[in-house]
Amino acid sequence: MKESAALPSAFGTLLAAVVLFLVVFGLVMVLSASSVESFTDGNGFFGRFGSQGGYAVLGVVLMVIVARLPRRTVQRVAVVVLVLSCVLQILALATPLGVKIGDNTNWIRIGPIAGQPSEGIKLGLVIWLGMMLGRRPEELQDWRTLARRIVPVAGPALLLVVLGGDLGTTVVMAAFTLGALYFAGVRLKHLGVVLGAGAFVAILIALSSATRRGRISAFFGGTSAVNPDVNWQVDNAHYALASGGLWGVGLGNSHAKWSWLPSADTDFIFAVIGEELGLIGACVVLLLFAMLAVLMVRLVRTTPDPVVRITTGTVLVWLIFQAFVNIGVVLGLIPTLGVPLPFISAGGTALIASLVAMGV
Repeated sequence: MKESAALPSAFGTLLAAVVLFLVVFGLVMVLSASSVESFTDGNGFFGRFGSQGGYAVLGVVLMVIVARLPRRTVQRVAVVVLVLSCVLQILALATPLGVKIGDNTNWIRIGPIAGQPSEGIKLGLVIWLGMMLGRRPEELQDWRTLARRIVPVAGPALLLVVLGGDLGTTVVMAAFTLGALYFAGVRLKHLGVVLGAGAFVAILIALSSATRRGRISAFFGGTSAVNPDVNWQVDNAHYALASGGLWGVGLGNSHAKWSWLPSADTDFIFAVIGEELGLIGACVVLLLFAMLAVLMVRLVRTTPDPVVRITTGTVLVWLIFQAFVNIGVVLGLIPTLGVPLPFISAGGTALIASLVAMGV
C-alpha cells in the first residue's frame, strides 16, 4: 500500500531483496526436491518447477502492483478476496469440487484449476484485521467493541477452515489473529481469553481425527517402533538431515526425494535443504527468516500509522510463525502439521498469498 511506502529506500530494497532471495532459493530447491516425482508422474523433471516458476512470477508482479496501490483500493480488494475465498471454501466442503487429502478438505478443483481457498482467507483476513483494528484503536479496550469488530467476520472465516479439518492452517490463522490484537494494544486479559479459546478449539480438532491422534501419540512416544507408519515421514526427514552433515551431499543429490520422503517439495522441503546443503544451508534459511523478522519488526516499531502497524505485525506473525511451525515439524520439535515453508515450499496459492501479503 502506498501509505506504507514511507520507508528509507535502502530499507525497502533490503526487505525486497530478502523476499526475492527466498523465492529464488525456493525455486532451486523445488526443482531439486520435486524432479523425481515429477518425472514419475509423467511431467518431466521440470514439470513442477515450471509451474512453481510461473506462480512465482505472478506473485512478484502482484506484490509490486499491490505495493503501489492506494490503501483503500487494497482494502476493498481484500474484502472481495476474503468473501470469494470463503465461498470457495464452502464449495470445497459441500460439493464434489472439494478435494480431500488425508483428513483435510482444503483444496478445490474447478476444471484444470486447483487451489487452496484457505490461503485466500488468510490473506483477506490479515488485511481486514488491520483495517478494523486500526480504526480508533483506543476503543478496543472495551471487550464488547472488540467482539463486535472481530467476531462477525473472523469467526466464520476461522470456522470454515476448522470444518475443513486443516489443523495447521487453523493454528496459523489463530496465531496471527492473536498477533493482530496484540499489535492493536488490546488488554492482556482479553488476549488470554482469545488464546484459551483458540487452544481449546485446536485440541478438539486434533482429537477429532485418528491420524492426528496417532501423530500426537507417536510424537510423545518418541520412537517409530510404536507406530512406524505414523512416524515414517518425520523419521525419514531426520535421516535426511543427519546424512547432510555440515556441508550436505550436494545440490540435487538427495536420496530422500526418491520416494523415501513424502511431500519432499512441500511440507518437508527443509529436510531436503538440510540433506543437500547441510547444516550451513539450513542455517542460511534460518538467517534469512530472522532478517525478514527483524526488518518487519523495525517497520512495526517506527510507523505512526496504526493500520500499517497492525497489518505489518499480523503479516509478520503469519509468515514467521508458519516458518517456525514448518521447521519445527521437520526437526521433531512439534507434532506434524501440514503447513508449507513460506516462499520456499512448492504450492502456487500459498506462494502468491505470501508475496501479496509482503506487497501490502
